[in-house]
Amino acid sequence: MSKSFSVFSSPFSFIATLFGIGHLPIAPGTWGSLVALCSYIFLVIYFAWNLQIVILVTGLIIFFSIWICEKATLSLPQSEKDQKSIVLDEFAGLWVACLPAAGILMVKELLLFSLLAFIFFRIFDIWKPIPINLIDKNFKNGFGIVADDLIAGVYSAIVTSLIFYLLF
Repeated sequence: MSKSFSVFSSPFSFIATLFGIGHLPIAPGTWGSLVALCSYIFLVIYFAWNLQIVILVTGLIIFFSIWICEKATLSLPQSEKDQKSIVLDEFAGLWVACLPAAGILMVKELLLFSLLAFIFFRIFDIWKPIPINLIDKNFKNGFGIVADDLIAGVYSAIVTSLIFYLLF
């Protein structure tokens, strides 16, 4: 981790680390994903968001994340762009993973789908199968920081949807 990249180096860094969560010493990506899971579940259930609203909010989160990650890493050398402390990308990726859950009307099933999506998202984000690993290696900008997590989110949404379709 770069010494020049801290939570307080800029407002963009503060947001990209999810207000410092990315600097937790153990598994910052998992903590960032957990914050995303909790916010997703709270907003979708408490405000009874339908699929269209969740799609719109997820799109806004994705574009906002790319912009913030680009700005937060602007002054870093190319080799240090994808900081482990940046967890806003996990936030966006988990919202993509949970996207199909917004179409589920029963709270118990929505919670179960979201939890499974969280588990599969973390597996794909850590494992980095093709093309996630290629994007992670070759794109060192705001888009690249977020895109590998978006694909991990798509993979986990597909796997979780298949499991739900076959078992529930």
